[in-house]
Amino acid sequence: MDLNNYATMDPVMLMSIVNMKLRDEFDGLDDLVRYYDIDKTALCARLEKAGFTYFADAKQFR
Repeated sequence: MDLNNYATMDPVMLMSIVNMKLRDEFDGLDDLVRYYDIDKTALCARLEKAGFTYFADAKQFR
């Protein structure tokens, strides 16, 4: 699943995909945003607007 359209994705689906990728493919959020060349601040803001916060120690949004 390509995350380049994160700005228009359903936020719950986006959170689910990001968490899956963090769990299965990346060591953390910095690695994920670097790989997909997306803006970390914008991604976090999009998810925070939907009520999700990133927990670095757990490597997931909740």
